[in-house]
Amino acid sequence: MLSERRLEVLRAIVQDYVGTEEPVGSKALTERHNLKVSPATVRNDMAALEDEGYIAQPHTSAGRIPTDKGYRLFVDKLAGVKPLSSPERRAIQNFLDGAVDLDDVVGRTVRLLAQLTRQVAVVQYPSLTRSTVRHVELLGLAPARLMLVLITDTGRVEQRLIDCPAPIGETVLADLRARLNSRVVGQRFTEVPSLVQDLPEAFDADDRATISTVLATLLETLVEETEERLMIGGTANLTRFGHDFPLTIRPVLEALEEQVVLLKLLGEAKDSGMTVRIGHENQHEGLSSTSVVSVGYGSGDEAVAKLGVVGPTRMDYPGTMGAVRAVARYVGQILAES
Repeated sequence: MLSERRLEVLRAIVQDYVGTEEPVGSKALTERHNLKVSPATVRNDMAALEDEGYIAQPHTSAGRIPTDKGYRLFVDKLAGVKPLSSPERRAIQNFLDGAVDLDDVVGRTVRLLAQLTRQVAVVQYPSLTRSTVRHVELLGLAPARLMLVLITDTGRVEQRLIDCPAPIGETVLADLRARLNSRVVGQRFTEVPSLVQDLPEAFDADDRATISTVLATLLETLVEETEERLMIGGTANLTRFGHDFPLTIRPVLEALEEQVVLLKLLGEAKDSGMTVRIGHENQHEGLSSTSVVSVGYGSGDEAVAKLGVVGPTRMDYPGTMGAVRAVARYVGQILAES
């Protein structure tokens, strides 16, 4: 375990390196921070931190920079994240309040996160498996053609055209719509199949094939892989950090193009707490020089998806974590009110 004083020295090194982009020397630390000890003591503390792998000496520079291990300890020992200012909070609310539908909410969230943190923002669409049904609409387009519209509690809308095996009358359609909604509204998607399996038996034999076709389309809509959708923005921000990537920025950009990699990075939505993965903690090789800050968001107490940012390990962690958490909270409020 590090002593409190050495932890204070490590904190000062991280803050200075993130702020100045320059390796940090003991003289600068003593001048900039009220460490209440002599430069010689600071030098000894830095030597100990280096021996333990928390800081390292890049090339022949006199200064030191934090390692992944150093950033990890810095994040683990954070007293709190940096709160957003009132103008920032108002700006977030005003910007997100203007959204007209779920795609717009996700698009605005990505732009906002990228602007606030000046990193790459990644937002996962709300997962259908954790969603509940708000309403099912059935619209007759032609005697044997229907449109099914599924609306979720997170504001997601899925539409499907259905060609029925026989014409369906308006009375039967209204009856099906009413029975369907009475069974599935407010229910988890995963529970819907068992709730509707005996529904065709409530109708005349002539209509059962059509009812079964409608239900089959509904169930297909519920299980389709549309849920793992992401939106990414602010990739150009990485170009500002060119020197933070040891060889080239290319492996990072290639990794960010792979949706599977990004979904793994964000982690499971059910783990809704703040997650910070630093450097080599990211299992994808192309992202070993980056840090990922992510958190769950949702319309109630439960997370339905994740959002976060990807940037260099030399990151303003308290500020980034504060921004990510605040944006997640506002998006959750919008979904709850939509």
